Amino acid sequence: MKTVLVLGGTGATGRLVVQNLLEQGHKVIAIVRREHECLQPYTQMENYQQIIASISEMKVETLMPHMNKCDAVMICLGHNLTFNGIYKEPRKLVTGAVQLCKQTIEQLQTTKKIKVMLMVSSGVSNRDIQESAPVSQRLAVGLIRTLLPPHADNEQAADVLRVEVGQEHDQIEWVAVRPDALTNDMEHAYDMYISPIRNVIFNSGKTSRMNVARVMTDMLDDDLLWSNWRGQMPVVYDNMAAPS
Repeated sequence: MKTVLVLGGTGATGRLVVQNLLEQGHKVIAIVRREHECLQPYTQMENYQQIIASISEMKVETLMPHMNKCDAVMICLGHNLTFNGIYKEPRKLVTGAVQLCKQTIEQLQTTKKIKVMLMVSSGVSNRDIQESAPVSQRLAVGLIRTLLPPHADNEQAADVLRVEVGQEHDQIEWVAVRPDALTNDMEHAYDMYISPIRNVIFNSGKTSRMNVARVMTDMLDDDLLWSNWRGQMPVVYDNMAAPS
């Protein structure tokens, strides 16, 4: 059994991450802004702990007692798809959360490495490698980056892991999971690729939210899978989503 800190556990994907972790016998500490009915079934479970707090307002010293218990952190945060959620503060919700986790882990001075898993999207490029994207995709993503702050937030959050944590951090190992177009379909077998295999804007594949939860739990449980993808940004597709 491992202890996992989950941020964004009331979201459409995050709630499935919480569910999957508990079903696999892990302990979950979920930080949520308010009580939510989707997590109500777990509140009496011994392996579930719920902290009511806004992650954008938390400080290192507040997060540290919870982080000190954890083997991994799973960040499934997203902006509400409303005008206020997209354009008002906190505009760097995800980036701030990743930085807060990084700073907290560093101050723990732990001898163990904590796994950090971040969910972003296939539209976030891995600039550690040479990713070849169609011109139409690059133009569209550039426009989205300008017009929709949540996309820039996801890019910057991934950059905290890529650049500030890097590949040789003493206390942190990381993976940034990039699903393509998210669906509420049932769980399928999944495939992972080092880079997108489709145009993520004009010919996207499908990734079920259940598969995102499964990928994160599989990486927690499977040391070989983790070592294969550590420090990378795998793109996750339902296995039926390969281009024709």
